[in-house]
Amino acid sequence: MKTIIVPTDFSPIAGNAMRYAIDMARAVKASLLLLHVYQVPVSFTDTPIVLVSIEDLRKGAEEQIHRLKNEVEEQTAGELKVYTETRLGNVADELENLCNKISPFAVVMGTKGASGMERILFGSNTLTAIRHLTWPVICVPPGKTYGKGIKKIGFACDFKDVVKTTPTHFIKDFVKEFNAELDVLNVDFHNKHFKPETPEQSALLHTLLEEAKPVYHFLEHADVEDGINEFAEKNHLDLIITIPKKHRLLDSVFKPSSSKQLVYQSHVPVMCVHE
Repeated sequence: MKTIIVPTDFSPIAGNAMRYAIDMARAVKASLLLLHVYQVPVSFTDTPIVLVSIEDLRKGAEEQIHRLKNEVEEQTAGELKVYTETRLGNVADELENLCNKISPFAVVMGTKGASGMERILFGSNTLTAIRHLTWPVICVPPGKTYGKGIKKIGFACDFKDVVKTTPTHFIKDFVKEFNAELDVLNVDFHNKHFKPETPEQSALLHTLLEEAKPVYHFLEHADVEDGINEFAEKNHLDLIITIPKKHRLLDSVFKPSSSKQLVYQSHVPVMCVHE
């Protein structure tokens, strides 16, 4: 059975992502696994002091996750199977360990669009997960609901080494799962990124994705993430798929600064998958 993992810190942002995951789980007939990772708070004076005992933290975490599970089961009238995990450690590490253990359909996390300290505190875990998890991570903007489902999907592509770097089987399976339309989005400005091999690469991608019946859009925009966001808003996309590789897209299309911008600025959920 498919499983959707929902990491939570019990914040409103995480709660919104959980509601999105609940509706998605219903649509794909998946179970839900609520994960809370807690850390030992330490006061750094001349000598580090542990402020709360690990046992108290564990009990508190288990009580909170149990209450959340009950809420979900009441909300869904027992329609979904709901599991819970509480772990002591680093969010990204524990999430990766859990994913490797159960092979989830997806991880659904919230993002914070505010600036300053709130973004840093909340967003760092999501961005770490995006960079390191080999499982798909769906980042849900604040206030975004699942609504009528995922019917229009955009895939951001740079047409570079498509055979090696594009998880075409995953993309085709995901599109088929939701019976969705697929738009392939390439953003350039005055052919700055156009290479002699670009036409061949786009033809290869078309062959690889042919059964998903993709529609291609070559967007002229000086800023990649703004171009994608504008298209997503105007064309009512339900989800954007991106590949946050350290080379290629992460260093070029989604630079260290702009990878955050795409997730934080977009009003559309962004799913990050690796090659």
